[in-house]
Amino acid sequence: MRYTKAALLTFGAGLVLALVVVATEVPGLERVASAAMALGIAAIPIGMAVDWRRATRGARPSRHRGKPRTRRTIPAARRRARSRNPAGRGRR
Repeated sequence: MRYTKAALLTFGAGLVLALVVVATEVPGLERVASAAMALGIAAIPIGMAVDWRRATRGARPSRHRGKPRTRRTIPAARRRARSRNPAGRGRR
């Protein structure tokens, strides 16, 4: 929600600036406040679309290859005994 939040903050800043302009009757900042509010309102749907796109995009695997994993050997006391039969079946 990064971009939607930025758009809403832009609109809110324009709204606060407009309140200040009306309360203090500063004629030079009227257009700036209006432009900030218009920019914020226009950016809300764009921000929502970008945020949706970022949220629905799957996690891509890293192209960076790290160190190859080293195989750890299990101590002899914890090793399971392998059967001598290559098929893995017991005697019949």
